[in-house]
Amino acid sequence: MVLIVILERKFPYKKGIPILRKGFWTDLIWYTLIQSYLLKILIFDYIIHPLDNYYHVSFQLLDSIPLWEQVIFFLVIHDFYIYWFHRWQHSSKILWRTHEAHHSNKEIDWLAGSRSHSIEIIINQTIEFLPIVLLGANPWVVPLKALIDAVWGMYIHSNINVKSGKLQYIINGPEMHQWHHADDKNVFHANFSTKFAIWDWLFGTGYLPKHKPEKFGLYYEYPRDYFLQHIFSFRPFKEIKFSKFWFSDPLINLRPWIMKIWIKIKKIFSIENEHLKSYLNLIVIYFKRNRSA
Repeated sequence: MVLIVILERKFPYKKGIPILRKGFWTDLIWYTLIQSYLLKILIFDYIIHPLDNYYHVSFQLLDSIPLWEQVIFFLVIHDFYIYWFHRWQHSSKILWRTHEAHHSNKEIDWLAGSRSHSIEIIINQTIEFLPIVLLGANPWVVPLKALIDAVWGMYIHSNINVKSGKLQYIINGPEMHQWHHADDKNVFHANFSTKFAIWDWLFGTGYLPKHKPEKFGLYYEYPRDYFLQHIFSFRPFKEIKFSKFWFSDPLINLRPWIMKIWIKIKKIFSIENEHLKSYLNLIVIYFKRNRSA
């Protein structure tokens, strides 16, 4: 994460995106920390493990396969599935309502990929990890695959100006995925791959022009609050009517007050403050006298 943030500062795909961009705290606190933790408990403790106890069908074949081969196998199989499900989300009006939150950021960086509707996560991560557990794979497959998923998700959404050349036809990166998040009709149904870009090129959904997109996000108004984003997926509304109810990003409402307090603090501790300057002079005189004594 630290490396990606540094590279974003040094080689930005789109210049001018601050580290603490709009929606940063919503994505970090609510989606990355709180939602991820709660959904992990729900998916593994209340869906996968009960099904595993009831329908356990461990194959001895997996026991003889090395760990790294198991990880690669499940990476490729799941990535093939997610390509088609992702494509379906963009063509289905119902599934789009659980996916539009992921496209709502106007500024795309390493953290933007964490913004995914809870229903979308429940569907995809259950389908992702259930076969691994039911088929009796090595216990290390789940954490290793989850780690690869997290790092790769940060990478393809990162604001890094990557130029991977012909490798982009096989391995997915920011070049294609930044375009996928663009507010551009050319990519409303393109660039669905996550890890392996080869799916897009094989099935005719690849799009990678030489120029960069002009703007990102949705072409319509979308709420900025975590809870309202979930409500919006079931019943759309006008964002302006709910502008006073941004529960999950209190810094939006507190920012003017924080700035006022910060200005006062800077004024108090400014060297130009006459009282502070007189006080500092007295301290200097005091120490000079003691030293001479």
